This record gives sequence, structure tokens and C-alpha cells, in this order.
Amino acid sequence: MAAGDRKTFGKRLVALLAGVALSTYSGGIPVAFAQDALSTVKPNIPEDAKLILSANELVYNKDAQVVSAIGGVQINYAGYKMVSQRVEYNQKTGRLMALGNVELVGTDGNRMYADKLDVTDDFADGFINALRIETADNTRLVAESGERIGGTQMILNKGVYTACLPCAENPSKPPFWQVKAERVIQDGQKHTIRLEKSRFELLGHPIAYIPWLEVPDNTVKRKSGFLFPSFSTSQNLGFGVSVPYYYVFSPSSDVTVTGTGYTSQGFLADAEFRQRFENGTHTLRIAGINQMSPEKFTSDTSDAQEDFRGLVASKAEFKINPRWAFGWDVMVQTDNNFARTYNLDGLDQTTHTNEVYLTGLGKRNYFDLRSFYFDVQDADPTNLAEKQQAIVYPTMDYHYVAPQPLAGGELSADVNFTNLSRSHDDFYSVAGNNRFRGLEGQTSRLTGELEWKRTFVTPAGVLITPILAARGDALALNMTDPTSAGYTGGYDDGNTATRSMLTAGVEMRYPILGTTENSTHLFEPIMQIYARPDERLAGALPNEDAQSFVFDATNLFERDKFSGYDRIEGGTRANIGFQYTGTFDNGYKLHGIFGQSYQLAGQNSFATDDLVNVGANSGLETDVSDLVGLGGIETPGGFAFAASYRLDHKDLGLNRGDLTAGFQTDNFQSQLLYTHISSQPEYGLVDDNDEVQAKATVKFKDYWSVFGGVAWDLNNDVVSKKMIGLTYEDECTIFTIAYTDKRDISDESASDWSIGAKLTFRTLGDINYGSFDDPDKNIYNN
Repeated sequence: MAAGDRKTFGKRLVALLAGVALSTYSGGIPVAFAQDALSTVKPNIPEDAKLILSANELVYNKDAQVVSAIGGVQINYAGYKMVSQRVEYNQKTGRLMALGNVELVGTDGNRMYADKLDVTDDFADGFINALRIETADNTRLVAESGERIGGTQMILNKGVYTACLPCAENPSKPPFWQVKAERVIQDGQKHTIRLEKSRFELLGHPIAYIPWLEVPDNTVKRKSGFLFPSFSTSQNLGFGVSVPYYYVFSPSSDVTVTGTGYTSQGFLADAEFRQRFENGTHTLRIAGINQMSPEKFTSDTSDAQEDFRGLVASKAEFKINPRWAFGWDVMVQTDNNFARTYNLDGLDQTTHTNEVYLTGLGKRNYFDLRSFYFDVQDADPTNLAEKQQAIVYPTMDYHYVAPQPLAGGELSADVNFTNLSRSHDDFYSVAGNNRFRGLEGQTSRLTGELEWKRTFVTPAGVLITPILAARGDALALNMTDPTSAGYTGGYDDGNTATRSMLTAGVEMRYPILGTTENSTHLFEPIMQIYARPDERLAGALPNEDAQSFVFDATNLFERDKFSGYDRIEGGTRANIGFQYTGTFDNGYKLHGIFGQSYQLAGQNSFATDDLVNVGANSGLETDVSDLVGLGGIETPGGFAFAASYRLDHKDLGLNRGDLTAGFQTDNFQSQLLYTHISSQPEYGLVDDNDEVQAKATVKFKDYWSVFGGVAWDLNNDVVSKKMIGLTYEDECTIFTIAYTDKRDISDESASDWSIGAKLTFRTLGDINYGSFDDPDKNIYNN
């Protein structure tokens, strides 16, 4: 064959290879048929690409002007590979043909099989016989024949699509599911795929017939149309059917409108509008319902007292520049429980936090400015819990680390400003102990703190870190004096207040590394001493951000163990402990921390008066603290155990602890969690709290598994939550159904049961019925 003929043959051949390869598509169907099938897009072939052709015989019939590669033809060109018994190019008719057991592998890994490929040299028209396509993500398309017309349309006759793998033992057995259509028409100008006389089959049996369906092809990223419906059932709402419709306004905006009909409560409308900007996104959501039978809810609840219920929610995130971001997340609803009652995704939390924020992040500093409003979603028609929450406008945090060492050490600064108000007092009494979680009125606080520290290493390997810190606070006070309500902590009823704290400390660590032939061990004794004056105005100022306090091994070595700025740890204190990490060549891993804290001099801040008695029964209120520790073990056999505990320093009784045990294999997963909290009467917990959570998943029959979970309140002898479900999962289908029963011990009106199911066809989409908790998550998640 002449060189020029080889060149022409190569060009025609790459049209065949690239064009047919472009006909495959790895998306879903009906989108799976949405290929750029035999499209007009020209392949990007390098100018220096070489054609490698292997055949038993290469014949050029000069009279007939036919170039033929015969017998065991193998072609490799620009990443395309093809195997065929025979390849012919007719220069007179301008047709290129591959015959006999044709297999084509595209650059994307997709494979196409056919008995015959026959196309024109401009690739405008052509015919494929006995077509079978296997994509890189294991989707499959089969058609009796395919025809390309006018360079713009591809018609597949009697097409079958599935994302299921064929049965290894019986390949002729129908897949778990498949979609069949008499004709599949891909329009390259409209960028649509039309399915005519299609039906969905499950286990070889048709379960749904669709006369025609038109969907966008893979070149279209977004197109208006109906989405898969979802279904639900609940005790108070009845059976529900949700039908979403997606509409595209522009390349940067769209909306999803969902209509849900409930047999007990009527029609719920829900619209979510999304807008993308050059530097961020904004989402606006509006939902509402005129309840048909509010009396079906528990009487004297906000659910039962409202007819029309609705909300407006807005969420935005914007990048001002690479370092600064601005955004908000706000929701306004007609009553305090609408979003939670109707399970509006993303808005149904027990407490929805409305916030506006501005953040900045640098290499050695960060800035965070936020305002909060807490929307408590419960069934209380008075909405008292929400009225007792503080409105924060704003809180500001700034942290800075000096880029250059100061006296060889690191200098850092922290600034916090908090301004908040509350319209209702939050007072209550437990076992004769008054707790003032929130005071009516307004307060502002500005806090600034400097810290310097430097680490020295002695010749013996001891790490010595001296620490110096200085802090000051200025407060403006305009809150209700709690003295009249029984508070005896000497509340400061002035309009302003100031306080300061100076700290000098030292930390010593002595890491000891030990190794054996099959293990490595790190032992590290730790000692800290912090000297400082007594806390000024302890218990005399509002405590808004330091109410939650748990003393355990994770904060044993903190300089200030309070959780917020409203309290300051004072007096001279020593923290002593030991931590260990061990790894073994056989896969075992061990870790642990154990220690204790000592008040050496001065007033113990955890034993002083406080509006919420934050330090009471904490384990730190005495000069010698409780012992705290944590530890765990991981084994190569799938077993793991972890424990966190606080032991009474007098009798080593368990005051607080979490024990977690888990075991996991290929067919079995389980977790058992036990939590104990001893009574803390002054802190508001009158009785001991003992809870057990358990969950497990058992796989059986290859693709089937059963899962379940239970949460048991041991003190009240009540199962607060239980769940059981069944899952089927193979390479193309996931089906899950679960029953969940939640019981709210404090408010029985919030108790409810639900059934949820989800059916996922890979590449097709999801069909939902209700909702349920993910079995892989903690069963207390709501």
C-alpha cells in the first residue's frame, strides 16, 4: 500500500474509532442512553499520532479502490483500540466497514461490541448491527441495531439498558433490573434522548410502562422536568406523596418546587430557589400548608392550635476574597414547630441556629464575627424555651500569633467581644438548688488576653515550657438582679465591671521511647503548675458561655478549664498525669491518659458561687480533684474498646464514664455504648443518669443485611428509641426499609414512630418513602 493510501486509511479509521467510542456514555438512563452517540464532535488527535495495525493480510484492490485488513485485525491509534476479523475502506463509496466480532475500547475505558460497523467517511450516516456497549462504570447498553442519520440523529432499535452485572453462573438470566425501549432517538441538535415504548423490568418482570419519555443527553448539565417522587407515613400526618419539579431559569439559577399531599393534613407546598454568583451562592426557601385536621395532633400543642403554617428561610455563602467570607442562615416560621413536624430537610433540627457571620483566615491569625438567634422547635404553644434563649448581636473572636519569636518564644493574643440580650428570665429550681441560666436584660463583655510560652529541652530529654499570660475584661451590665429570686452569690448590680488575671506557669514533659523486637512504646509523664491570684467577681457576673463544664482527661492539662470567657480559673493549681501510646507489629494498638489536678493555694474557682453552679459536683470543687483518664485498645481482629472515666478521689467510685465496645468483620458490625453520670444536684441533675445504646448490622445471603438499634434509659427503665431495618445492596441496586420509634421522656407529645424506605437504582435515581436514621450513625441522632 502506498504511503498516501495508508494516511487516508488512518484518517478514516480514526473517524470510525473515535466516533463510535464517543457513542458510549457512563451516565444513567434513562440518562444512560443519553450518549453523545456517534456525535459530530471530532476527536482531538495529536498530529504525530502513529497508527499501529496488525493483521494476517493487508490488501489494496486498486481496481475496486478498496483497502482491506484481513484476519485477526488489531488496531491501536491515539489511545483507541479495536479488534475485528476484517476492516475495509471503499474509496469509491466513501464507506468504512468493520466486520466480524468487532470490539472497540475508547480512551475513556468504555467497550463496544458489534457484528458489523458501516459508516460514511464523513461520519454523517452509518449503521451498527448487534450493538453492545459496556462502560467504565459497569453500565450496559444492548441494541439490535443502530443507525445514524444526517449527522445529527442516532436511532437505536430495541435497546436494553442496565447497571447490573450479568450473573456469573447463568449469564442468560435477566439482571435484577433493566430498562427496555422499542426505539431510542438521540438528537444532536436538541441534545435530547427520546425513549419510545419503554418499560422498566425487575427480575425479568415488567413493573412500569412508559409510552414515551424525553430526557437531556449528557451534554446538558441541567434541564427542567419532574424528579423522582418520594413517599412517607407518620402517625400525625398520615400517608404522604411528594412530587418535585425542577426548573432552570438560567445557567446560574434554578428552583425546585415540591408538592406533598398528606392524607391527614392536606397539601404542603415547598419551593427552593437557588442562585449562584461569581463569588458565592444564595438559597431561598418558602414552604406552607393549611392543615386539614390539626386536631389529630396532641391537644394544647402548637401543632394542634395552628391551621395555616409556613416558613421562609434564606442561606448564603460568599467569598469576599481568598481570606474573607460572609454569609447567613436564617429561618422565620409561623409557629415554633412547623419545620420539625413536617420534616423539612435541613430545617428540622431541635434547635435551628439563625446566624449571620463574617470570617477571615490568615497564615497566623483568624477573625470570626457572628450574630445568633436560636429557634427552639418544640410543641410548646407559649414558645417559652425560645423566648428564654439569648439573642447574640454579635460575638467576635480574634486570634493572632506573632510571626517573629519574642525572647525565643511564641507570643499570641486572643480578643473576644460578646453582646447579647434576653427578653425572659431563665430561672428554675432543682432539689432546692436555684439555677439562673439566663437573666433578662442586656450585657456586653470585651476580653483581651496575651500568652507567651517557650520550650526548652534539657540534656536528659525533659521538655520544659514556661508560660506567662495576662487577661483583662470590661463589662457593661443591664440585666435583672437575681438576688430577689434567691441568688446568694453576691451579684454585682452595677452598670459596669472590670476584672483581670495574671498567670505564671511551667509545664514539664519527659517522653520516654521504648522499643522491642515487635513493638514501640511511648511513655510521657506530664506536670503543670499555674500560679495566679484568686478569680475576681467570681459568681457576681452573668455566666452565658461557661455553663457547660465536664472535667475529664481531655481538658486535664488546660490552663483554664472553663468552657467560655465568662468565668476565669484562679488560684494556684497543679495538673499531674501520664500518657502512653503503644503499637505492636501484630496490629494491636494501645493508648491512655491518666491524671489528677490539685488546688495548691488561693480560692478554688470551681468551689465558688455561680449562677448555674457550674463547678458544683464537677470533680474539681475540692482541693484534690477526682481522677480522670481515658484509654483504648484496637485489635487486628476487628475488636475495639475505649473508655473515659472520672473516679471519686476518696473511694474511686465511678462519677462519670463512657464505655464503648465495638466489633467488626466482613459480615457483622456492632457497637455497645454505656454512659454513666452520677447525680449532680447543685448542677441540676438530681438523679443518676445511666444509658445504654446498642446497634448492630448483620449481613447474610450475599446482598442482604439486617440492622437495628436501641437506646435504653436504665434509670427510668424506658426504651427511648428503637430501630430495625432491612437492606439489600448489590452493584446496581440499594433498598432499605426501617421502622423507628422515638420516645421523648420529658414531653410525650413529641414522641412518634415512622417507617422509612429508600430504593436506589444506580445511574437512575432514588425513590424515597419517609425517612430514617442512617444505621451507621449514632442512634440518638435526630
